[in-house]
Formats: sequence, structure tokens, C-alpha cells
Amino acid sequence: MGYELRVERPAPLAFAELATVLGQAGFEFRGSQEKGEVLARHRDGVHPIATWDGSLSGTPGSDWQVAQLARASALLGARLVGEDGESYAIRDGLVEQLNGSTAYEFGKLDEILAAGPTVWSQ
Repeated sequence: MGYELRVERPAPLAFAELATVLGQAGFEFRGSQEKGEVLARHRDGVHPIATWDGSLSGTPGSDWQVAQLARASALLGARLVGEDGESYAIRDGLVEQLNGSTAYEFGKLDEILAAGPTVWSQ
């Protein structure tokens, strides 16, 4: 199993809001209100970025998936948080990992999204 990132916010996330907000932003959803998968399109394919089971989380395998999760979190007014308490965000067009006062830049959002879901090498 990979490293899990979860979408957190003060108010509970209702399925109707998830479906509406992400649908308007071009994400797709497969499954039911109880359990499903959020997908993002790249070129001619759709790729999973998160699972839904009353909360939203994902185990990214690429910068593209991290960027899509950060984008979805921002659209939902939430924070994207890792297992070790670090957070991920989009700031000034950059995808960043924030840990205390330290920021690590993944890269420019538009470039990461254009590159697609290239899997990290092991």
C-alpha cells in the first residue's frame, strides 16, 4: 500500500457537494454515494486520483496525482494532508508540500497536469 493523502476540512463533506463541485471542475465519479472513485482525465483516458467512502483520500503514484488531489482539495475548500502531518497545496501556480515552515515545490501546476500521470520510479 502507498502513502495516503486525505482531504480534510472543518465541515463534513457531503456526497452531493463532492459530486457537484468536482463534476463542475471536470472530474468524474464512479460508484455510489457510499463508496466510489474520483477520476481525472488526461488525453483520451481517465485515471483514479482518490477514493470516496464518506471521506476523500488517495494514494498517489505520480506528481500528476498529487496535483489533482491538491486541486480537488482546493475546490472543496479543504486541506490535503499526508500521513506525517504535512500538507499539499497550490500556491501561485505551484504545487507544494508544506511541513512547518519548509516548502518543497513539486513544480508548476500547468506543467505537471500537461505531463500526465507518469508513475514515480521505485
